[in-house]
Amino acid sequence: MSTVSVLRSRSTAMLGGLALLVSSASTATDISVALGHSADSTMTYRVGLQFPWQQSWFDSDIGRLSGYWTLGYTYWESDNTVNTHSLSASPVLTYEFGSANAVVQPFVEAGIGLAAFSRNKLEDRDLGSSVNFEDRFGIGIRFYQRHTIGIQALHYSNAGISSNNAGIESYNAYYRFNF
Repeated sequence: MSTVSVLRSRSTAMLGGLALLVSSASTATDISVALGHSADSTMTYRVGLQFPWQQSWFDSDIGRLSGYWTLGYTYWESDNTVNTHSLSASPVLTYEFGSANAVVQPFVEAGIGLAAFSRNKLEDRDLGSSVNFEDRFGIGIRFYQRHTIGIQALHYSNAGISSNNAGIESYNAYYRFNF
């Protein structure tokens, strides 16, 4: 199979995944959009679906631990090389400060999941594999239980599974809406 055929197959699969994400939006709990940038001058555009857990732990006047599942599609727009697509899935733990029904709720979040890239090279980085781990850390504020704004650092690498493991980060700002 030629390189062009492989790229077309991967692009078709990524676009199919995006279509699945968009078609599921009507039944999703949250939808998010993010704009980011990597250290390699690559712009990232991300859309995602979040499914909050219906459970929380360590409830107190200070806050509570909860979380959500997230599915995301990221478009990596490169200035110097071929643009790349990625699909990711991750559980995310969230610690929300304040009462559960507060108008404004600050939070911190962290998670580790998996991401599938359309190619294993971004800019001058060799990720070593098209399948990588996605680590995230973020902070944000939720307003009126429906609107969330935040910032995130997302790190992608194969954790040394492949001999090449350059890894890459995306730092983004996002908005999330709860249906």
